[in-house]
Amino acid sequence: MFGGKELRHVLTLASQWTRVASGSAPNTLRWNSPFIHTSSCQRKCELTSKRYQVERGKYGQVSEENIKFFTDLLGPHRIILGEAELEGHNTDWLETVRGASSVLLKPKTTEEVSSILSHCNQHRLAVCPQGGNTGLVGGSVPVFDEVIISMNLMNKVENVDTWAGVVTCQSGCVLEALDQHVAEYGLMVPLDLGAKGSCHIGGNASTNAGGLRLLRYGSLHGSILGVEAVLASGEVVDCMTAMKKDNTGYDLKHLFIGSEGTLGVITKLAINCPSRPQAVNLAFLGLNTYDDVLKTFVAAKKQLGEILSSCEFIDRSSLECVEKNLNLKAPISSHEYYMLIETSGSNGTHDEEKLNNFLENVLGSGTVSDGTVASEPSRMLHIWALRERIAEALTREGYTYKYDISLPLTHFYKMVEDMREHLGPTVMRCCGYGHIGDGNLHLNITTHEFEKDVLNKIEPALYEWTSKVNGSISAEHGLGFKKRNYIHYSKSAGAVTLMKQMKKLLDPNGILNPYKVLPDD
Repeated sequence: MFGGKELRHVLTLASQWTRVASGSAPNTLRWNSPFIHTSSCQRKCELTSKRYQVERGKYGQVSEENIKFFTDLLGPHRIILGEAELEGHNTDWLETVRGASSVLLKPKTTEEVSSILSHCNQHRLAVCPQGGNTGLVGGSVPVFDEVIISMNLMNKVENVDTWAGVVTCQSGCVLEALDQHVAEYGLMVPLDLGAKGSCHIGGNASTNAGGLRLLRYGSLHGSILGVEAVLASGEVVDCMTAMKKDNTGYDLKHLFIGSEGTLGVITKLAINCPSRPQAVNLAFLGLNTYDDVLKTFVAAKKQLGEILSSCEFIDRSSLECVEKNLNLKAPISSHEYYMLIETSGSNGTHDEEKLNNFLENVLGSGTVSDGTVASEPSRMLHIWALRERIAEALTREGYTYKYDISLPLTHFYKMVEDMREHLGPTVMRCCGYGHIGDGNLHLNITTHEFEKDVLNKIEPALYEWTSKVNGSISAEHGLGFKKRNYIHYSKSAGAVTLMKQMKKLLDPNGILNPYKVLPDD
């Protein structure tokens, strides 16, 4: 303990927790994903096409002939028909976008995905690839009546190369389950998300998900060694390799990482997995000014060095939301800002000494005013829940306008302050949290229900502000449907034109996840 009171005991339902080793010491407890669809028949969100006034593309409509083809290919048990039966697949977990698909297909193999896409391309049927449906920008659900291709059953782990530290798997593997599998070999998936209990590794790759430990392990562009994807025509592009070095021609796998299913459907991946850490420590700190946050981050990089695995930021409003709506309590007194700093390594004594020296320095200098450190699984679980469950807590207040942006650290929190002043009393809450280690801010604004006037006040003002400081309007969640028409705030006209040309080349009929990523013509 460092200047704070004892961590309070919090009662939780046992079924809400899972024992995993998610970037942590073996048997560390972690909160199961809050990204669980909670839509009900009593409260349907407005159709995306109506709310955003989208015009349907010139695509075919599913006929009885198409249904017969899908049924003959997959069998009757791997095709779901009817809009009512697909409610959860038509709506995102935030209940902010909703499509009207009446057909969902569940392939098990790359060959089946190839046959589906070839048929859809021939009949100009638009498709929507879908993983765990945990996206935040409307990229994983239909806009109209697109055929949903669910990757749920493509969940085989094909091989773990323990010598090289590489796992080969199908794209429908749930992130948490995949991490548990490689843990048996002393490895870990270099990605950790709040949605790990339900998101798919293929969806992670398709959106180039960042997560809690990008500071330590880098992005998926570096971790993914090989990709197998199916083009709109049904052609299988085999870029699978387990080699960490392969300089033969264009590195085509990067076309599919981050393309959100608009260039091809990822069916298989080879991922570089680092050794699982043997010792993990977590510090929860309270700070009075944002300048102190920056000083603490710089000190953490310098003094913790190779064992620093995560550096997270939470503002007071975000923490108050968790405490109020989820009945969780912070282990220290109230502050304007909070930081979670995690270390992981192979020598517990060495790591604890480095962390304690760092904490003594920042507390002694007055940069940090209060804090606590934990190495026990139960205490780390509780502290991580304060960060990972913010998104869930915000949904308890009503409608959430969520924004995922990258900003220079000097402007990181100024965005929240300026937006709070800009919106004033028209909103319930305007708060910020995120990955201070890589400049990724999660700006969240809540109202009792969706209000078009509030949305218009936020957008495009938010993106204009971000562009002026040379930030990115999407840090890790992609552009999806909601941000596609704002891409020019982060990409030049020439770059967008080239993207459209690539889309036209790989998907000439535009059937792959239409209305996503690229702006309207």
